[in-house]
Amino acid sequence: MNLTITGYSTALFSTWYFIEELGLLLDAGEGVSATLLQKARKIENVFITHADRDHLTGLFQFNQLNARKDLPIIHYPKECGSFPSLEAFTKKFDPHVEGTIWKPIMDKEKIWIKGNMYVEAIRNNHVNISKGIHKSFGYKIVATKQKLKAEYLDLSGEEIKRLIQAKGKEETHYQEVTNLLCYSGDTPVENFEHWNNSKILIHEATFMGGEEDSKIHTHGNSHSNLEDVMEAVSKIKVEKLILGHFSSRYSAARIEDKVRNLCEKFEITIPVFCILPGKAVWDILAQKPVNFAKFE
Repeated sequence: MNLTITGYSTALFSTWYFIEELGLLLDAGEGVSATLLQKARKIENVFITHADRDHLTGLFQFNQLNARKDLPIIHYPKECGSFPSLEAFTKKFDPHVEGTIWKPIMDKEKIWIKGNMYVEAIRNNHVNISKGIHKSFGYKIVATKQKLKAEYLDLSGEEIKRLIQAKGKEETHYQEVTNLLCYSGDTPVENFEHWNNSKILIHEATFMGGEEDSKIHTHGNSHSNLEDVMEAVSKIKVEKLILGHFSSRYSAARIEDKVRNLCEKFEITIPVFCILPGKAVWDILAQKPVNFAKFE
């Protein structure tokens, strides 16, 4: 499945990604409605990674414009107390949004969004909290398909039909899963095995390295360093990489040069796309990769 991904992601200010074909929004930072306009009406499921303001302040306008009976469904980490407060406030401020569903979720929980697709919550350590507490997630969008077991592939259609009737589909088929898209959320570099064998990985890369990073106030939360991200990506199988959440202290030229250098260093030959600070990008995968010379 080809996905049309539009997004904006600048550390501290705003982050959101819209996957048009799935009617899905990952995070809801400021400006999401102003950028998407009527396309925002396509969104049925919103998955918020954590309660930092740059990942959720766009919810107010988005919900005010798009709320209707049982939609949208806003999924959020279970122990984030901000969201019940937001729900109560929005229903008081804009009574017509009472149809919106606010759904707390937990680590490893699978939320089915279409007949054969689910979104799985993956706990990360952006927020320094005890194990078993759910305050910050990444998300994995998975497509499933029932496939006939190898030992039955030579049977005719009629024979397969009779076999299913006799044994049931659970005995004759297995479930094939495809990681369509993985989204790290804000996180230190960790758990990269979760993102292995993914069609698309969206990962944060807040820091570039160097003395100036010591001046960045993280409010006690953990983020990723670009070089660590690229090294980790080089050790797993990913078809396309989208990097975002860069600090606005870095220039576009510096970011792109560093990404190209790291692609060479770690022998990364997949297309790499960057969401540069201060820029919303329509249909990210239709843009020219930063390492485009590899594909000319």
